Amino acid sequence: MKKLYLIFIISSQLLLAQETSSFQPGEWLKFELNYSGWWKAGNATLEVFDAVYRTTPVYKVVAKGWTTGPLKWIFKVEDHYESHIDMKTGLPYKFVRNINEGGYTKNRIVEFDHTQNKAFVNDIKEKSTASIKIEKDIQDLLSAYYYLRNNYQTDSLKKGEIVNLNVFFDSETFLFGLRYLGHETINTSFGRIKCIKFRPSVMAGRVFKEKESLTLWVTADGNKVPIKIKADLDVGSLRADLVALKGLRHPFEIQF
Repeated sequence: MKKLYLIFIISSQLLLAQETSSFQPGEWLKFELNYSGWWKAGNATLEVFDAVYRTTPVYKVVAKGWTTGPLKWIFKVEDHYESHIDMKTGLPYKFVRNINEGGYTKNRIVEFDHTQNKAFVNDIKEKSTASIKIEKDIQDLLSAYYYLRNNYQTDSLKKGEIVNLNVFFDSETFLFGLRYLGHETINTSFGRIKCIKFRPSVMAGRVFKEKESLTLWVTADGNKVPIKIKADLDVGSLRADLVALKGLRHPFEIQF
């Protein structure tokens, strides 16, 4: 009887975790990127798969970005990112970055050992490897977004409050901050969508005009998918709009 009760409790917790998750395998999002409000710059997709890392079931998240139209002949971009994320903890096991941005290329695979708190970096292009000490509960560039979707309830956040995460990128750890700006209903190609508004901190001086040059609107429904992203660059601005989607876990709420 005791074993049956324990099985019931564990099963209930697993079901609750599945019900409260904001995403699921099969989720696919497509974004259209525009430069300075009028020039289409490219497209990007985010997709979630069922996968196995070694012997552990994981979410495999794949992000792709590419330039389109005349811009691809001026500044060709073909980016491919992957993250293999533990289904229970939300921690990443493996991160892949294979990019070509106007001739600037990188091809790296990072594997995380959360027991030893180490990241093993395999730089395929440079034919080098490195073992780097990492912070506990580290995230990569992709896993951080999915971790935040599942682990932060905006009802408990106060306007102006900042959520911080340690993120490993390009062989080093940086503190990623996400400032909560409240709710806002915006017009989209789907209709009027109630959103949660954030301002992530970014590295100023290279591409972005200031440290808080990026604004993010996320749906206020159970999915918490990004619906619009706007970035002020050193030259002009870049905007990404969600234009297509499928496989959402929760209803996509539109305010007509």
